[in-house]
Amino acid sequence: MSKATRIRRENAREKIAAQRAAARRAEVRSRLFITGGSILAVVAVVVAFIVIKATQNKAGSGASAASAALPASAIKDLTTVPSATLTAVGSGTAYAKSITSIPGTPLTSGGKPEVLYVGAEYCPYCATERWAMVVALSRFGTFSHLRGIHSSTKAGEPFPGTATLTFYKSSYTSKYLVFTSVEEQTVAETPLQSPTAAQQALLTKYDAPPYVSQANSGAIPFIDLGNKYLVAGAQYDPTVLTGKTWSQVAAALKDPASPIAKGANGAANLLTAAICKLTNNKPANVCTSSITNLQGQI
Repeated sequence: MSKATRIRRENAREKIAAQRAAARRAEVRSRLFITGGSILAVVAVVVAFIVIKATQNKAGSGASAASAALPASAIKDLTTVPSATLTAVGSGTAYAKSITSIPGTPLTSGGKPEVLYVGAEYCPYCATERWAMVVALSRFGTFSHLRGIHSSTKAGEPFPGTATLTFYKSSYTSKYLVFTSVEEQTVAETPLQSPTAAQQALLTKYDAPPYVSQANSGAIPFIDLGNKYLVAGAQYDPTVLTGKTWSQVAAALKDPASPIAKGANGAANLLTAAICKLTNNKPANVCTSSITNLQGQI
């Protein structure tokens, strides 16, 4: 082999080796780019999640994820149902014996009778009952920070997407009573609030036979009125709310002939009658004869 040929072959091998080395470097750069890009993508997602979460915590201060601001007109209609309308409705179409007596030691807070509600945001029966509860409790005090939600739309859930409100992070003030609420789960059925040991003891004792039927054992909503009266489940037919918006439900409460008013206001009047028993029929402008006449039904 001539010297010139040998030099050409060595140059060729060096060229091939250089090309292979360049290819390997390119492959390494490509892998690093992909890996680095993946890491950056993950970091970006994590940072975005943190920013969004922080923004939600800051902006939502008090709202559960599925909640929305209620229209001002709906809040007004809901919390100021005319006395004449409530009197005209009476017990309406509320279920008979939807409030039962229990022989408990009085439940009080700060020297006032306490009303305890335990429910969940996904629950359609809680969705139904909250309308009546707000109508009744608004006669004795004032709610703040009520927000709108809809009950679960999960397949198989009864009365899906019922328009309602949530008590989560709301507040209530009254010179006559204390209202305590526990929304145990979100609309998505994730944990939200937990009962205290004392509240759980009341649930265990009274949300079971003989105070409720075996079939309704553990039912929500659970409402303990001063540990003297009990509601387990909705007090009226949830179907009257089907397809209605928050504003439509609230507006219907003013019409004593509407199915919504007959159900929700009828239930509210029974709740009012029970609360009046706890407050020694105060205030007088709420615990009127039309209300005290209903006390015989509970």
